[in-house]
Parts: sequence; structure tokens; C-alpha cells
Amino acid sequence: MELIRGIVVQSAAGRDKGGFFVVLQAQDGYALLCDGKHRPLQRPKKKKEKHLRPTKVRLPEASMQTNREIRRALHGYQAQQAAQCSA
Repeated sequence: MELIRGIVVQSAAGRDKGGFFVVLQAQDGYALLCDGKHRPLQRPKKKKEKHLRPTKVRLPEASMQTNREIRRALHGYQAQQAAQCSA
């Protein structure tokens, strides 16, 4: 699946493994990621595409204007992950 702006991805490697992010930009094998909390819009994370697992969900542009909106949009995915780990 091609990484495009707004798609939700899960980190597959690194300190942030298992975390959910939204793609801000993708080019040359790298993606700029934001989660609104640890990686705000002001300093996105640069990560290789091979270390990401894309989901089938794409956030609308309106949900990507502020860090708060991104956190709220990603909250459901992080809660789902926590429920799967504890089960």
C-alpha cells in the first residue's frame, strides 16, 4: 500500500514500535510522521517506509490541522492496541 498524506500507520520497529502515527508526507523511501503528543506537527518523526505497517484508514485533512485533532483521531487505535495486549 502506498503511503500518502493522512494515512494511519503503525510503527514496526524502533523505540516507538507498536505506536500509531499519521503520515504528513512521504518521499524517497521515508515518511514524516506525527502522533500529536510525543511527535507534534512542529517536529515530525522521519522514519523509513519499511519500518511502517499501513492501515486501511485515512484521516480527512480537517482532522490533521492541530495536534489535539490528531491525538483524538488516533486515540481509538491506541486504545484498541492496549485492549489486544491485555487480552
